[in-house]
Amino acid sequence: MSDAVIVGAVRTPVGRRKGSLADVHPVDLSAHVLRALAERTGVDPALVDEVFWGCVSQVGEQSWNIARNGVLAAGWPESVPGTTLDRQCGSSQQALHFAAAAVLSGQAELVVAGGVESMTRVPMGSSVAGGMPFSAAIHERYRGVEGFAEDSPLPFNQGVGAELIAQRWRFSRTQLDEFALASHEKAAAAQDAGAFDPELAPVALVDGGKLAADEGIRRDTSLEKLAELATPFRADGVVTAGSASQISDGAAALAVTTSEWASRHGLRPLARIHTAVGAADDPVTMLTAPIPATAKALRRAGLGIEEIGVYEVNEAFAPVPLAWLAETEADPERLNPRGGAIALGHPLGASGARIMTTMLQHMRDNGIRYGLQTMCEGGGMANATIVELL
Repeated sequence: MSDAVIVGAVRTPVGRRKGSLADVHPVDLSAHVLRALAERTGVDPALVDEVFWGCVSQVGEQSWNIARNGVLAAGWPESVPGTTLDRQCGSSQQALHFAAAAVLSGQAELVVAGGVESMTRVPMGSSVAGGMPFSAAIHERYRGVEGFAEDSPLPFNQGVGAELIAQRWRFSRTQLDEFALASHEKAAAAQDAGAFDPELAPVALVDGGKLAADEGIRRDTSLEKLAELATPFRADGVVTAGSASQISDGAAALAVTTSEWASRHGLRPLARIHTAVGAADDPVTMLTAPIPATAKALRRAGLGIEEIGVYEVNEAFAPVPLAWLAETEADPERLNPRGGAIALGHPLGASGARIMTTMLQHMRDNGIRYGLQTMCEGGGMANATIVELL
């Protein structure tokens, strides 16, 4: 029976907006992790059948199929094709799903899945450029629904969705701030322990320096400092910049094949892609789909939530993983054990692969058999992936 396994995983450190990676072209960020992946696995890039690459803002420096451009900039053979995809925040997690499907079906033997986003150089929302992505039919369908901004070119708003979740699950400002603080504390502890080091490919900078660690962790934050932040989405709201993911720059890559192909080429699989699903929910609240996606993944896998040793639920906003915890009744101690996007950052197209890379390292370090990753996505969607340590 064929399977899909991950034989390599690597990421850049995540740079803060206008931080150390601000001068690095997103094509070069992509090329950097592609080269690092080949070096760490020892795989000849000429054997790669396809590169599936997530990127959300596909304009300017991230336009013209950045997957292919990343391959060329990496110095890989011209015979290696690339496809760029946009599933919003879940783009590179969906790339992993496509990679698994390709090797399971026999359409490919070795696929690279990953993604990139330079939110400094190509700001979020750049691809809208004054256009109207939502037609009159969508406005007609959702007119009058709480949270739908009828007069805006982007009537679905993630921040408003986060406020709606906080309202529905009755999360207080203090609860959200406490969750945000814990994310920074866990990430700082992991960084200090060197837990991230094996998964990182430090990036050489134009000034001759090198970015070797994630930049977003705020070691000096506190509940008092978080309490001073404004609530930009609602005057009487509870969500702030401190309880939201950071705007960031970065890239990550995963190598996917079958156990049989890996054995023939002397590769040791890290984990098996056990179950991979997509789901969708209300696009106005937008951020709740990880809940049905998780239920779907567990049902397909034949596993209970208690059998999963680690959960990575993307911290787009603190209410998202908190609502997920409330609905799944999962063990909060197993959630985002090395911090999440609130502390580490959220380079949109790269985050799915970044999170998987971090989760795999945590599983290996702690001998955890099953891990589950899920993340909310624009349009009210989510991916959920269960992997099994090998």
